Amino acid sequence: MPSFIASDGTWARRFAERNLPVGGDDIKSQLGATIVHRALAKLFHARGVQIASTYQLNVGGNTDFLNMLSRERIVTKKISKTDAVQSQIGNPLGREHIHIGPSDYVPWLNDQKICFLRIEGKAFGEAPVNLELRLNVVDSPNSAGCVIDMIRGIKLALDRKISGALISMPAYLMKHPPEQYPDHLAKQMTEEFIRGERER
Repeated sequence: MPSFIASDGTWARRFAERNLPVGGDDIKSQLGATIVHRALAKLFHARGVQIASTYQLNVGGNTDFLNMLSRERIVTKKISKTDAVQSQIGNPLGREHIHIGPSDYVPWLNDQKICFLRIEGKAFGEAPVNLELRLNVVDSPNSAGCVIDMIRGIKLALDRKISGALISMPAYLMKHPPEQYPDHLAKQMTEEFIRGERER
């Protein structure tokens, strides 16, 4: 869920006080809009293309999108998706140049999720570079594997008597983890955690 629990210090302490691990917040899909946006933003940055503006507009027909019709429920979702992308850009964009979040509920789409993504940038000599992408996925199974992996990570932490907020697996599997890392590094950290070479 997009509510901030593991990334909230107060909640993380409450889990630690009760000797329970917590992993979160806001699941990344296996290959969803945010992970694709992160990868492309990282690619622009790595290749020296200055990102000027970007948006990610998502529509879908499942309960998640229906819930997001309530503007109060969309606040943390927009923050988690925006922070996930901003963390991959060298100099974060001003809020007026980045717009990411659920855009509308389209009932007949059912469990389909469609993302419309645009990145505008400047390359060498101020030459414009504009990228547009449309991604269509079935939303629930796209997240299910990541949810199962996070549950397995929590079980490992319980078995190892680790309490409080986990770092490695949430950095790889969540949009708004307690600490953001580049995806390749988060994947390596996750594998180390699974092997028992990293505590959290």
